[in-house]
Amino acid sequence: MRLRITHETVYRYDSPIDRAIEILRLTPQNHHGQYVSDWRVDVSTDGRLTRIEDPFGNTTHSLSFEGPVETLVIQAGGEVVTNDTAGIVRGLRDKLPAAVFLRPTDYTAADEKVAALAAAMTAAANDPLDLLHRLNIDIHRRINLAPAIHAPARPATAVIADVDEPATPQDVAHLFIAVARHAGVPARYVSGYLHRPEAFRETDAGHAWAEAYVDGLGWIAFDPCLGICPMDAHVRVATGLDSIGAAPIRGARAGGGIESIAVNIVVEEITYGL
Repeated sequence: MRLRITHETVYRYDSPIDRAIEILRLTPQNHHGQYVSDWRVDVSTDGRLTRIEDPFGNTTHSLSFEGPVETLVIQAGGEVVTNDTAGIVRGLRDKLPAAVFLRPTDYTAADEKVAALAAAMTAAANDPLDLLHRLNIDIHRRINLAPAIHAPARPATAVIADVDEPATPQDVAHLFIAVARHAGVPARYVSGYLHRPEAFRETDAGHAWAEAYVDGLGWIAFDPCLGICPMDAHVRVATGLDSIGAAPIRGARAGGGIESIAVNIVVEEITYGL
């Protein structure tokens, strides 16, 4: 599938920014499941935009600028050719050992409910891969998925405490990761895009899922929002221990006062007529 993606984020401030530093994780990488044929990142203000690689191996841009700036527009987009690999993630250079992704964070820590779900999945499963597939389906069935909205992510403990509360893809990924790690399976957070024309064409939030490490197979992707392994409708962008480590945009500023954010993401398939 050939997908065209546009991702625009507009920040407005009620007083000018004096200076700011932003980290942009908005650039997908090539691997066996996707080929980035064209991609660019643009910003609306003069400053320094430097392409780097973060500790997780993500293609990242560091943006630094000085004001006064009242409006900042960050645009990313291009074309990506995707293939369905049944969730198997290969063709990437992993900088960190899988065991790093057993470490809990504030968003993926376990409590009694997370531990109970991990125990139930472990007892029912024949092996780690079976456990992960069962967990993927179980979370999909029990969680009330929210529409694609830009909202603060919640930790796994808050998600499992109230499964009737609408959960974002970020929330759902945190729960999957917390349970997998408590069961002894390394798991990492993935941010990206989803082509789902039957549900939406434009959205104000990206998608998120998880990858788990299975001995003998390597990293396998799971999307508990949909209850499937990611396929050619998914575009993988960045990974981290949780949503903070894979956040599309994260930074710090001096000045600016109250901030408002508007996000618009469009993912569409490119088709060619005869």
